[in-house]
Order: sequence, then structure tokens, then C-alpha cells
Amino acid sequence: METSDLLEQLDGHLCSPNISWLLGAGISRNANIPLMYPLTDRVLFLLKEQKSKYIDLINTVISEIDDRCHVEHLLSHFGDYAALADRAKTKEITIGGSAVTCADIDSVHGEIVNAIADTIRWGYAAAEKDGAKPELIGTQGQSITDVRPHREFVAACFKSARAGLNERRGAVKFFTTNYDTLLEDALSLSRTKYWDGFEGGAVAYKAYRLGDGDPPPGYAAHVIKLHGSIDWHLNDDDGRVYKVRYGDTYPAAKQRVLIYPQATKYIAAQRDPFSAQFELFRRALMTGVDSTIAVCGYSFGDDHINQELEMALARPDSKTTLVAFCFEADGKIPSCLDEWRTSSWGSRVYVASNKGLYVGNGPPKVVPSEGELHWWTFDGVTKVLMNGSAGAL
Repeated sequence: METSDLLEQLDGHLCSPNISWLLGAGISRNANIPLMYPLTDRVLFLLKEQKSKYIDLINTVISEIDDRCHVEHLLSHFGDYAALADRAKTKEITIGGSAVTCADIDSVHGEIVNAIADTIRWGYAAAEKDGAKPELIGTQGQSITDVRPHREFVAACFKSARAGLNERRGAVKFFTTNYDTLLEDALSLSRTKYWDGFEGGAVAYKAYRLGDGDPPPGYAAHVIKLHGSIDWHLNDDDGRVYKVRYGDTYPAAKQRVLIYPQATKYIAAQRDPFSAQFELFRRALMTGVDSTIAVCGYSFGDDHINQELEMALARPDSKTTLVAFCFEADGKIPSCLDEWRTSSWGSRVYVASNKGLYVGNGPPKVVPSEGELHWWTFDGVTKVLMNGSAGAL
């Protein structure tokens, strides 16, 4: 097939009337929100600086997990310990030779999550190893987060890729693993009406719950945060989730930032809101009509999300096309993408990497005339939406 035909197909999928986006940490990097490993380093630094009484416990757990693990894995490991402790008669678990209570795990989990929230809220950029850029630390009143890349992406989604489709397409669905609020902020600044499952004003409550029907009509976008958000709080008094402004002391004095499913109050947290978020993800992947799931900034490192994608795409009745923008390192794309594109349904897998465009099995069918392609980056995806994929070559 000619290069122009393949690129036209790619553009057609990105202009689908039924498009969903899966967005990961990579989209916020240029906004001065750290990726997982720099975030992990920063969180551990803050806990040491704050002289957390749990630092020895944290270091013990870190020594138990794989060196490639990051702060989400650390939270998950504490979550596993908490589940074991909760089932024990003593409500304790031995970690590193010491007895640790459920309450201790609850507290350490809260300290880690609060350090994550503080880092993301104001922004952080680690120093580059070659000394080209110094460390940048945002603080209250001096935030270094930059919403411009997200605003440009939103503009591309709704002013270019959406052109001529407003009357016949549904809401654009944005599924994100990110904790920051940059996507929501960009949608609001562009005056794009979106639904996120909350109702209210500056303080809002999570109205959408597991088992509810489809979101109501009339919204241009849906924002579904698969791993929670820095402005989500779980209220211990009533067990409900609220969206709360930073620094507010209400709706309750006892409230915790709710990010990543392995939070405390395990049964409630895993059932809702996170299960409700993933249920919406499944519905978007299995619409029964021609649709697209486009991926940017996500490294395919979350087994749960990958399994949802594979199960939906592999269904005999699936009409969903995957368009994955990703980085190819040392001649390798993420292993799951390699498996999927060589499967019986691999013709519905498009991989746009720095080395070229893969469509189904075999080598890239579209390659750059020289150097590498940049369409896999968040900025590159925005340009593809604005100008078409041919302009990226």
C-alpha cells in the first residue's frame, strides 16, 4: 500500500466520530510534571527531609521490590501488606522483622500520597545529568506547571480533528492515568464542556458510581481519571469522594488525597470510584461500532490497562482500531504492541514510533526520509491532529 494511503488511513482513524484517548505521564512532562521515576526520587527526598518516622519502613519495603519499580508499585506493595494485616487476627503484619499495624500502613500510605500530590500540584523537574538544566522546584505561589501544551492539544482535538464532525460524533473520551489537573484545566480554558462524573461547583462530589448508565448527553468531552487525581479526596466520615480545592478544611477534617487504586479503605476504594472508571474504559473499547483508541504518553507498563485493551481488541466482533504513539528504543517497541500487531487482529493495530509507522505485522511501512520522527511526542501528536500525519515525515 502506498505511503499516502496509509497516512490517510491513520488520519481517518484519528478523525473517527467515536474516538477515545488513553493518556499517560509522558503528556505532562513538558508541563514540568515529572515522570514516575523522577517523581519517586522526589517523593523519597521529601519524606526524608520531613523526617518521616516511617522512612525506615519505607526503605525496607523498597529493598523488597524490583529495582525497576516506582512509587505506584511502592503504594501497591503497601496495599498488599495492608490487605494481609487486615485479615490477621492481630491486625498486624511483620515487615523486615518488625510488627506493623494496619494503622501504620494507613499513615505511611497517606504520607507518600501527600508527597506525590505536593510535587505534582506545583510542578517539579529534575536536573539533567549533563548539567544542561538545573533542578526546578515549584512551590505554593510559585508554581512551575505549564498548561500550554495541553491547551494546544485540546484545540487540535476540537478545532481541527473535529472539524465537520460536531453534529455526528459523540463526546471525545479522555482516559488518563495522570494525577494532575492540566487536561481539565485546558478544557475549561478552551470553554469546552466536559463531564468527569462529579457534580457541584468549586467543591464537587462524585455522583457517578459503579453500575450507573452512560454519562448524560450534551458534553463535548469526558475525562476519566483511571488512577485518581490530586484534587480527589476520600471523606472518612461518609465514605464519599469529593473534589476539593487545595487548603480547604471542609467537607471534613478527616479526608485523604485519593490517587492510585491501592489506597487505604481497600474494599471501598477498589470497588468505587476506580472500578467505575475502568468500567467506562471497557465500554469505550467495546462500542460495537467503528471506533478508535489513540494512545499518547503511555508506556504500556500497566498490566491492568494492557489486559483491558487486549481483551477488547481480541473480541471477534471488535471494530476498534488502536493507534499507539510511542517511543522505539534500541529497535524495540513495547512488547505487548509487538504481540498484538502480529495477532489475528493485528491489522487494526497502528504503531507510530520515532522510527516509522507500523501497521499490523512486519517492518515499518512508513519511514522518515532522514533522522527520526517526532510524532510520537505529545507536541508531535498535536501537530498531527492540526496538520495531518503527512506533515510529520
